[in-house]
Amino acid sequence: MQESLVPVLEQAGVVPVLVIDNVSDALPLAQALVEGGLNVLEVTLRTEAALAAVEEIAKHLPDAHVGTGTVLNAADIRRSVDAGATFMVSPGATEALLDAADGVKVPLLPGAANPSEVMRLLERGYHYQKFFPAEAAGGVPMLKSIGGPLAQVKFCPTGGVSPGNAKDYLSLSNVVCVGGSWMASSKLVAEKNWAEITRLAREAALLKG
Repeated sequence: MQESLVPVLEQAGVVPVLVIDNVSDALPLAQALVEGGLNVLEVTLRTEAALAAVEEIAKHLPDAHVGTGTVLNAADIRRSVDAGATFMVSPGATEALLDAADGVKVPLLPGAANPSEVMRLLERGYHYQKFFPAEAAGGVPMLKSIGGPLAQVKFCPTGGVSPGNAKDYLSLSNVVCVGGSWMASSKLVAEKNWAEITRLAREAALLKG
């Protein structure tokens, strides 16, 4: 189910979580991030431009892994697959969402925030999960605690992850990568400051060590 996603997550380190308002920004933004060493990109389905942005990146940057985030239902899954996403990320998980994900070849990284949710996803075969909202749900101490009884699950924490705490997360044995938006803020994108985004991406790429 998640086999194709595992090597992507394990080499990612930091996954930029992108909110793209204008399709024209998609390619230069993705190119700036890839140039900085981040080639696993999550485009959240929070804007009307999101799916077209995924299509643009997938078409022109074949070496990048572009996925969709904020995947909430079966319709989002279908649209993600049609847009060329190579992975999908959800903030949580419902049975309907998981059932829909079972029917497609594009892997899902479902979200969990506590041990019960982690266990329920593990029962469905998800050994890789998003931990969200990471800081609000207990952060590094929570993931350390979960790692004892549920050591077979690895996480990508997102939500409140920053340059100041990313290395703390990445130092945990049950964290495979982290997601964040600091290297591609809405301000930098609006200014089309691709050089600064590349610089921040380069710094982020070094966090995994």
